[in-house]
Amino acid sequence: MRSVTRIGRLLVLAAFCAPAALCGAQVFIVQPEHVEQHYAQITPTSVQFSNDAMTTIGREQLIRFMQAEQGFAMRPLPIGNLDLEANGPMSPGGEKYIDELHQKGVSVKPGDRVVVTDIKFHENSISIDLNNGPEHKHKYLRHVSIGMDPTVSNPIVPDDGRPPTGSRITLVFPHRVPDLTGPQMEALLKPMIDFGVKSPAEAYAESLPGFLRKAIMEHRVLIGMNRDMVIYSRGQPQQKTRESENGKPFEVWIYGESPQPVEFVRFVDNYVIRVEDARVGEPMQVRTAYEMGDYFGNQPAVAANQHEVQMGDRTAADVSEENAPKAPPTLRNPGEKLPTDNDKDHSTMAPVKMPPDLQRPGDPGYTPTVSAQPQPATGGTQPASTTSSAPASTSAQQPANTSNSAPQQFTSSVP
Repeated sequence: MRSVTRIGRLLVLAAFCAPAALCGAQVFIVQPEHVEQHYAQITPTSVQFSNDAMTTIGREQLIRFMQAEQGFAMRPLPIGNLDLEANGPMSPGGEKYIDELHQKGVSVKPGDRVVVTDIKFHENSISIDLNNGPEHKHKYLRHVSIGMDPTVSNPIVPDDGRPPTGSRITLVFPHRVPDLTGPQMEALLKPMIDFGVKSPAEAYAESLPGFLRKAIMEHRVLIGMNRDMVIYSRGQPQQKTRESENGKPFEVWIYGESPQPVEFVRFVDNYVIRVEDARVGEPMQVRTAYEMGDYFGNQPAVAANQHEVQMGDRTAADVSEENAPKAPPTLRNPGEKLPTDNDKDHSTMAPVKMPPDLQRPGDPGYTPTVSAQPQPATGGTQPASTTSSAPASTSAQQPANTSNSAPQQFTSSVP
């Protein structure tokens, strides 16, 4: 009986397999987007950082340093979360990492630019959202509506409905989050993101002369640098102190902690005037000589891939128009013309002519009046006027009487 049953099962399997045999038994597998296998494994970093717990000041400095920082993806990143142990492996890794990419989709490909949009601190990890992260900004409030109409939805926090396309990297530490600096965190994230490929510091350095660009890329401080240059070169200092010498205040930025090399950068106003390098077991090295050459006397070079906008990108015609002589001020409206503008005789303003009784010597067209003209000398007595105004006019032409002069008498004859 058992042999009959076994033969029946074989006949049933043969019946199901017959169509495949007749069709040639060609089998193909549909696979998602190809992902290279070498991305499934990473090389752990070896970054030294402090074992002290993260402080409030250190957290604020790290947020300011990393917020809106840009870098380039070193491997495909899924629309989800990846855990990266500090100086350790990635999770998920291997085939599970490739499955994560296939299931959730690829957020960015290797070489794509990413932007840090959010940073969250946990007990023993730091979450960094890239390109707005893999979740909606308001994960739950976007589903909560207010209103009585069941056919109308009024969510508390509306959005455009588009799905998120970012990624999240969680940097995990063994026990607690240590007191990290910005460069240290970037070094720990380097297997995932390379911030040094085109970081803001490198973009800034490209606009500088060669010697200064090299110093910033090598994280060296030169005597004569300003504060911005030092920040791009060394980052934010661990400590800042303010002192005075001979009544003149100065500020010292301290980089490093003993027993590691410690660098003291002294500022007066906005420029470096002194750099001291302290190493255990070695004498202090002090530099005070100016090392910037004639940089501040010339305009800094602009990188070839940058465009500097000045006054709306003025052209040569704009510059010549600005340097052209300006017309005298006028009360006319722009473009306004008067009927006399086309008359050659009235193309310019003529001198102002005052009325004869208001003219003064030197005025255009001045003509002296009869009363102002000198009278001829006769040598005799002055004839009297026949009008009643004669004494008044005669007295007006005579000098004023003094206390010692005798009064003069005037007579008139009436015919």
